[in-house]
Amino acid sequence: MPSRTTGEPGALHLLVLRDFVLRDFGKARLVRSASSYRPRPTGPIVGALLLVFVLVCACGGSSGSGSSNKKSASPSASLTETADVSTITIQNFAFAPTMLTVKPGTTVTVVNQDSVAHTVTALKDQAFDTGTIDGGTTTTTFVAPNTPGTYDYQCTIHPFMKGTLVVK
Repeated sequence: MPSRTTGEPGALHLLVLRDFVLRDFGKARLVRSASSYRPRPTGPIVGALLLVFVLVCACGGSSGSGSSNKKSASPSASLTETADVSTITIQNFAFAPTMLTVKPGTTVTVVNQDSVAHTVTALKDQAFDTGTIDGGTTTTTFVAPNTPGTYDYQCTIHPFMKGTLVVK
């Protein structure tokens, strides 16, 4: 067996394997020779896959149907809204805005954009409760209390979802 090397890692092993195949089977095409061995670059491939993954994650994968009569900001916008806005949007298991200020007796619209059911239920005095709002861009309304104050609310199905309605 030849004992020559080309200086590349694993070259001696490839030469030995090539010589074994040539001697025992007579078919050199079954293995690569040491002189034709070149490591494949994986850095650019891994980098490209990582870039694609980051871009897909950054885009969010949202595929809304387009028609919606909501007036509120998206969850990534302002956490507090006031003035004439009287809409609470439920998206990605969160209320938006997390704090909404309205006048007493205002009709508040709730839009559930999640695919699962939610509620908007006052935590004290049963001041308001939407009941179950089905998933899939379902809209319902409730009337804000006539008594000024701060009303914390949650989704009774998913109690980690919390928000605040300020009536003034």
